[in-house]
Amino acid sequence: MTPSQNAQSLFDQWQRGNLMAPDCPSRPVLQHLTSRWGVLVMIALAIGPHRFAELRRRVGGISERMLSQTLQELEGDGFVLRTAHPVVPPHVDYELTPMGREAAEHVLGLTRWIEDALPRIIAGRKDAA
Repeated sequence: MTPSQNAQSLFDQWQRGNLMAPDCPSRPVLQHLTSRWGVLVMIALAIGPHRFAELRRRVGGISERMLSQTLQELEGDGFVLRTAHPVVPPHVDYELTPMGREAAEHVLGLTRWIEDALPRIIAGRKDAA
């Protein structure tokens, strides 16, 4: 490999990210997307657009503050689109962006696997105890 090719290879790797590196910018994205609330919000929005109160009801147990923070993080990462309608009272919709729909498919795959494997997971917990 020539020095130019080696440099290009390193540059390409840095552009993609290195999740195992402590300062990799992909780590906060991973945290936002795979946190308990991030996963549940992504699943709810995979069904379709929701207003804030609808999301809060659908994602049982989440506080208003945590839902707001989760939506801001997912919006900041480009997964969620927030649309404020100029009406009184204020009306805000949240929906997945095209990249959010792509990410949701992966999140849904993991959650489907967890649900399917839950009896084995629970049995494994008992065996470990």
